[in-house]
Amino acid sequence: MTLATLRADARACLDAALAAVDPAGLVNPCLWRRDDGLVLADAAGRELDRHDGPVLVVGAGKAALAMGRAAAKAAGGACCGGSLIVPHGGGGACPGGVRVATGLHPIPDEAGATATAALLDLVARADAATRVVAVLSGGASALLVAPAPGIALADKQAVTAALLAAGAPIDVLNLVRRHCSRVKGGGLARAAAHAAGLWVLLLSDVVGDDPAVIASGPAAADTGTHADAIAALARYLAPADVPAAIGTHLARGAAGELEDTVKPGDPVLARVQSVVVGDNRTAVAAAAAAAAARGHAVEMVSAPVVGDAAAAGRALAQRVRALRPGSALVAGGETTVRVADGVGGRCQQLALAAAIELAGTPAVLLAAGTDGVDGPTDAAGGCVDGETVSRARAAGWDVAAALAATNSHPLLASTGDLVRTGPTGTNVADVVVALRPAW
Repeated sequence: MTLATLRADARACLDAALAAVDPAGLVNPCLWRRDDGLVLADAAGRELDRHDGPVLVVGAGKAALAMGRAAAKAAGGACCGGSLIVPHGGGGACPGGVRVATGLHPIPDEAGATATAALLDLVARADAATRVVAVLSGGASALLVAPAPGIALADKQAVTAALLAAGAPIDVLNLVRRHCSRVKGGGLARAAAHAAGLWVLLLSDVVGDDPAVIASGPAAADTGTHADAIAALARYLAPADVPAAIGTHLARGAAGELEDTVKPGDPVLARVQSVVVGDNRTAVAAAAAAAAARGHAVEMVSAPVVGDAAAAGRALAQRVRALRPGSALVAGGETTVRVADGVGGRCQQLALAAAIELAGTPAVLLAAGTDGVDGPTDAAGGCVDGETVSRARAAGWDVAAALAATNSHPLLASTGDLVRTGPTGTNVADVVVALRPAW
């Protein structure tokens, strides 16, 4: 078994992971039509609720178009329209009169703000006979953008960019977002207060699958406070980097002068039912099954891979070096990277750090985002092996310096180690597959 064969096997494992989290394939078992009613079920197929009447389909995220199409098809003639917001370049038609708008990710833009205002207005006008079905996936936190009164879109853009550059984890980013928004932190549930109810189908891209964290919890209770958001900002940003309007808004909220996000026990949550249709574990399990089908003895990493991308890459590579010949290591999660001067993303940074640790070792490690986008690049991640470092040095790279500068993308491009899938239309965080040959 050659390194080329191992690399092909690793890519096949990624392809299997992506197929397992096809959005429509995950929605269909949870939403179907029986007689004249629409049935909601959990991921195990257990029936939860039924609605006989009009259905409004709304949603946002990288997988929202595929999820929305599946929901609209399930609703059939009962679908009375709706609104979906997806990333620029990912638009398309949706049945049932559901409008599709686009916005910018990960930094929100005016198009996303306009689309969100229209979506909230549509939901607010749903009457007591109409069930709202919301489909949410990774990317919705940026695409659903409705700044709180007194906060401009430019303020939201600035604080989002600053937190991303500082390497803040997604839970911190979403905590701040929830407390500066009219749609996050239960805002969608508030808008749907006059509808027959709100069903929420979630494709989770966050560790733990907490509905309050996925897409910043538009239909979920939020236990965080304005004071928590202030503390989170202080951990990652200097006071001068926090837009004045956001600082003032959070301070007023902490002083009790503003309405907080929706809290547990709020009456608007009584008619909300949420179902996680798929998550990172779905993808990881599929990758592991694909590795086993190719003859590799699979070892799963039980804990989600989180924290600094380079540290995670080194730790995973150390485990790979200890694997028995003919084995595979499969993991999932979402790391962070604090951007320095280079170009890259968290998966490429993880892969480059692993390559340094694996130098001279007969092994392959692939790390990729299931959405097909890793940072501000055209790659989903990287697939490195024990010869990556030598190839990089032959191309004139100081590998350690590139890692320190978070300049993984051009280095991996020069060594032929980038993984490119293009936008996948799904998003359940990242998958890592590492293989050792049988020799």
